[in-house]
Amino acid sequence: MNLTSIANVFGTLLIVTGSSMLLPAICSFYYGEDDLFAILISALIIVCAGIPFKWFFRNENQLGIKDGIFLASFGWVVISLVSTLPFFFHGSIPSLADAFFEMMSGYTTTGATILTNVEALPHGLLFWRSQTHLLGGMGFLTLTLIFLPHGMSSVRVFRAESSPGQVITKDKFKARNKDTLVWLWAVYVFLNIFQAALLAAHGMSVFDSLCHAFGTVSTSGYSTMNESVGAFHSAYVDWVTIFFMCCGGMTFVLFYQIVKGDWEQVLTNTEFRWYLGFLLFFCGVVSLILYNKSVYGDFWDCLRYGTFQVVSILTTTGFTTADYELWPQAAQMFLVVVCFVGACAGSTTSGIKVVHYVVILKYMYSSIKRIFLQPMSVSALRINGRPVDASIIDLSVCYFIVNIFLILFGGCVMILLEDIDVVTSMSAIVATLMNIGPGFGAIGPSENYSFFSDAGKWFLSWNMLVGRLEMFSALVIFFPAFWKK
Repeated sequence: MNLTSIANVFGTLLIVTGSSMLLPAICSFYYGEDDLFAILISALIIVCAGIPFKWFFRNENQLGIKDGIFLASFGWVVISLVSTLPFFFHGSIPSLADAFFEMMSGYTTTGATILTNVEALPHGLLFWRSQTHLLGGMGFLTLTLIFLPHGMSSVRVFRAESSPGQVITKDKFKARNKDTLVWLWAVYVFLNIFQAALLAAHGMSVFDSLCHAFGTVSTSGYSTMNESVGAFHSAYVDWVTIFFMCCGGMTFVLFYQIVKGDWEQVLTNTEFRWYLGFLLFFCGVVSLILYNKSVYGDFWDCLRYGTFQVVSILTTTGFTTADYELWPQAAQMFLVVVCFVGACAGSTTSGIKVVHYVVILKYMYSSIKRIFLQPMSVSALRINGRPVDASIIDLSVCYFIVNIFLILFGGCVMILLEDIDVVTSMSAIVATLMNIGPGFGAIGPSENYSFFSDAGKWFLSWNMLVGRLEMFSALVIFFPAFWKK
């Protein structure tokens, strides 16, 4: 590995992280609270730590595929560690395991929290906590790559951090990788500002509007309220949030095609059509169950609450407007299924992703048809009108199997580490590995992760990272061959 080039990137990572604390500092200054010093001293330390790496290795611009994987895996760890400093200096989260869990959850857009009273935090720290969603939603390393030279092989890092599903859909719309990243971030920031403006126009404070927009478009889930979005008791806020959660679940290439007016590409996109189909099916079923069991006053309330929770979980956002563990068992069962779906490849979401299910289901259908009905038939599996190679089918099947094995393995580990029930154990793994946040059992929508031991929190933090990096980049570093020259 090229350690000098890696040091150059780590220097940039630290400088970008420290500089990004300017907005939380301004927020703290505006509200006149006691977290300003903690934020400023943290920013100064982080920037000063990054400058030597950036300066002494500024001419080192070559990255290989191993370097990209190493940066994608350990870059998130380093940034999460240094981002804990404001909470340490302020004293609001004195435990390293707790603070690291909170920051890893923020950057990986998981939304799981150890805080029992979110509203007790000062505004500056709350803003920093939500801002980690903004930075991590498109991938913090992709933001850093914008500040690196064009010739630094940034595509290596971008591929290491990208979803395997993007290999299937082959989404790319700019000739140069940096141009693609700049455009993606422009769309991403615009969606955040647009949602914040809509929320503020309805009477929500600018602070709450920005924090909830950060947690929505990035499909993350940190709220400034203990009751999450449900604290606002507003149908308008719910439906606006639903819309932008759905936007966060779309592959961002579609926004580029929408701006170009190329609606044919949007409407014929295989994954997008299946994504809408999954949303309509699960939202409809859960809403009808709630209506049939008279959980809420009328059908429209059932549709509102059912749709919000399905969209929140399917897009791995994790916002809540109701305690769904009080819902009928049938509705909860469908929510459990939704946990395993995920949204589109190339979006801000995590999870298994719709495109993998499309490939696997089409492969199953063609295999059964060939084996039992038409043994001599030869049919090509197509995505977006293009035939899919056998290696892509292998990738989808492998990705699905690895997810299932990690859930089973993780559930066993959590049972050994913690004195908890099976539902909580398995749910904690699914909620962190899929970057959803809240789950079932003792980590339901009205609970948090504070009761886990330090060992459990470290393990769940690792699961968040594995889920955010879509498995392979985080797992390949455990292969001895990776470290060989």
